[in-house]
Amino acid sequence: MGEIGSNGKTKILHLQFGSSPSGNYTIRQHEAFLEAGFDSKVLSLNSLVFGDPRIQKLGKAAKLKGRLNQHLMKFVTRKADKSYGLFSCSFIGSDIRRHPLVMEADLIYVHWVLGGFLSIKNLEQLGRLGKPMIIIMHDMWTITGGCSHSFDCQKFLTHCHNCPILPGDSIKDLSYRQFEEKRRFYGKYDHLFFVAPSIWLYNLAQKAALTRDKPIFHIPNVIDTAIFKPFDKNVAKKILNLEEKDFVIAFGANWIDSPYKGWKYLLSALQKLNEKNLHREIQILIFGSGADDRIKNAIPFKVKFMGFVKDDYATNLIYNASDVFVVPSVADNLPTTILESLSCGTPVVGFSTGGIPDMIDHKVNGYLARQRDADDLADGIAYVMENNLQGQLKERFSRARFIQDHLDLISYINKHSVYSGADQV
Repeated sequence: MGEIGSNGKTKILHLQFGSSPSGNYTIRQHEAFLEAGFDSKVLSLNSLVFGDPRIQKLGKAAKLKGRLNQHLMKFVTRKADKSYGLFSCSFIGSDIRRHPLVMEADLIYVHWVLGGFLSIKNLEQLGRLGKPMIIIMHDMWTITGGCSHSFDCQKFLTHCHNCPILPGDSIKDLSYRQFEEKRRFYGKYDHLFFVAPSIWLYNLAQKAALTRDKPIFHIPNVIDTAIFKPFDKNVAKKILNLEEKDFVIAFGANWIDSPYKGWKYLLSALQKLNEKNLHREIQILIFGSGADDRIKNAIPFKVKFMGFVKDDYATNLIYNASDVFVVPSVADNLPTTILESLSCGTPVVGFSTGGIPDMIDHKVNGYLARQRDADDLADGIAYVMENNLQGQLKERFSRARFIQDHLDLISYINKHSVYSGADQV
């Protein structure tokens, strides 16, 4: 195999469990690569993108395997401690080595491929092809025995075992076995490259037992600033039937009650905010799944639920109608919602955790509150209100910088020539 891109356009394949036209980091990266002149394509287990031959999905047999994997995972983790969040199992997936998009690719970008799309065994099958594989670390799963976020657990620094999420007291539990699978896979190939979107995860990956000897790069995710951009806030409020005079506080998450997203801290902060003499009407704007009357009745202000938003333009409208976007996450990598909000000119208040400090300059384009401190979160919202703070996306997250970082990564791969000598399919 010669130098990547030596015979024309570099052919890049993105692997992702699901593709959708809204809020999908893989599709946004794919579109940025197309704009930069790459021959980029996407292969998913499920897809809501239709009519584009560059974005393909697997067939019924693969989906059946995916459902079987999820049923097995649900059974195995039925007694797991849900307060720790998701523990993902790699039991069954699809062998895609002979898929035409895989065969023609120069580079394979591996995004979130769990959920029964690809198992660790399937990833190793791809490794045998000898093509460079760039593994995008969207959470901690890449460096743990199965959890998406380890919270206070540090076992991934040596070897996962006796996982606090899983029931029982076993050294060689499922976390141990999956950790071993990854250790064998990572150690077998020299053409694996790891990309951490946040400085936080980059630092963890450098210390983690599974990846500390592997090439690791820090490249943030990209958003489309042609869509996410500011426009008249009063117009946006009118469209959503919000009062122009109201100070609108927005919050959004795929699942509002997720153990990662810290809803209880925002609720406490809103209750504390209600006790302050702010001299302004407040409206709460919530989007995502899981909102119900229980949540609405606990909030001491007017509330508007937007539901699960599937369209980037609608999401852009929500950010522009908001005066502040609050991210009370207690575990997060590099929340795309923060990038989107700042790009729309709306400041962000969030806890100083994970990759959130990468995006927020304290008291400049938002406010960084102390971890799990609802009082400081309330103070941050009040600070934004009283100082008329404006959001701004930092240059580090520009599309041009994103592309250049990936060009540098490809140059590194070419320079080290570590991907020759592929096994046969």
